[in-house]
Amino acid sequence: MQAISKRAFVALSFVVLTSAPVLADSLAKVAPEEAGFSQAGLARVTAYLKNEIDTGKIPGAMMVIQRKGKTVYSETLGVRDVSTKEPMTPDTIFRIYSMTKPITTVAAMMFVEEGKLMLDEPVSKYIPSFKDTKVGVEKKDAEGKVTLDLVPQARQMTVQDLMRHTSGITYGFFGEGEVKKLYQKMPIAGDFDNVEFADKIAALPLVYQPGTTWDYSYSTDILGRVVEVVAGKPLYQVFKERIFDPLGMSETAFYVTDTKKHPLVAEPLPSDRTIGAGAEVSDPRVVKKWESGGGGLVSTMGDYLRFATMLTNGGEFGGKRILSPKTIAYMGADHIGAGSGVVPGPYYLPGRGFGFGLGFAVRTAAGISPVEGSVGDMSWSGAAGTTFWVDPKEEMTVVFMSQTVSQRTRIRATLRNLVYGAMIK
Repeated sequence: MQAISKRAFVALSFVVLTSAPVLADSLAKVAPEEAGFSQAGLARVTAYLKNEIDTGKIPGAMMVIQRKGKTVYSETLGVRDVSTKEPMTPDTIFRIYSMTKPITTVAAMMFVEEGKLMLDEPVSKYIPSFKDTKVGVEKKDAEGKVTLDLVPQARQMTVQDLMRHTSGITYGFFGEGEVKKLYQKMPIAGDFDNVEFADKIAALPLVYQPGTTWDYSYSTDILGRVVEVVAGKPLYQVFKERIFDPLGMSETAFYVTDTKKHPLVAEPLPSDRTIGAGAEVSDPRVVKKWESGGGGLVSTMGDYLRFATMLTNGGEFGGKRILSPKTIAYMGADHIGAGSGVVPGPYYLPGRGFGFGLGFAVRTAAGISPVEGSVGDMSWSGAAGTTFWVDPKEEMTVVFMSQTVSQRTRIRATLRNLVYGAMIK
């Protein structure tokens, strides 16, 4: 498959120009050397992605690298759907899954800045059903049979616990254990809203005592419900008024409601749709009540680039300030490090050399991790293959969009090494 980067770049520039002139200016490509990259190094990025497409591992991809406010790399490759063979284009819509989490956390932190929400407040203040949620403790009898004892929370889970995945809530589609089995049995295929979903989670036992263990979870979905309670509005309305409209993110939503845009939704390969136990890649064309703050949004490259650039800029984009620079720095600090009382659980997704801030992973060491990066870079990814990271030290923003479940981890790691390997200063 041939790269369509030149045509895509022109189209992307037009799309951005009509809604956000500042971003349009930033997408005016500069020579790589002007921004500290080598042309040959960036060519390796394109060659790598084209090979992934040509060998049938992924249908297509989009990637943008910006440094010091200048675009040094912008490529649109392959197709959005192998069944239609429609090319990947700037208006392609991607399921971003857990890249929703930083957006939800930013919304919550806006209320923290306004004094309407405190991180040490118990979640039960906003969702009373969590007050008596129990913790599941596994025990083995003399015959080795595992039973689950339900014990009280040593302390109530807090808003901060939701933001950093230390609430004791978990996911059921991966991992082992009696509590996870209960999550797997929880029906999530129905048509429910965030009120109902929060109550479903509150009725299940926690896998750990709050504030003790990092465990990836529905915590940010519950945070989304907290945001709704504080705002007195549905989550999407909060996002639209406080983040999407100010940043010009007109194509980001929980569902694709416009039937004319249905063909724009990118699809993984037909054989690459299983995320985990009982979890398949969703169809955003089917509109439901649930507005998942932990993984429900769809977006475009241009939209998410605006959001990520806002983080890189310390909370501001296009003259619109979303959060203060101090708040962004606070979110980017390690909230589970020494003195926090938190230990990584057995499924610690950030990996070695990374801590976790409020809404995303934070690199804490120059070494240790098997992938390149800078201390202080902030990142997170989606289950269907999207990823982003912002590197404040290098003033760099990277967004990658594709729809692949099985190849996502390998591709993310390789892209980090390729991007940093392409830098010459």
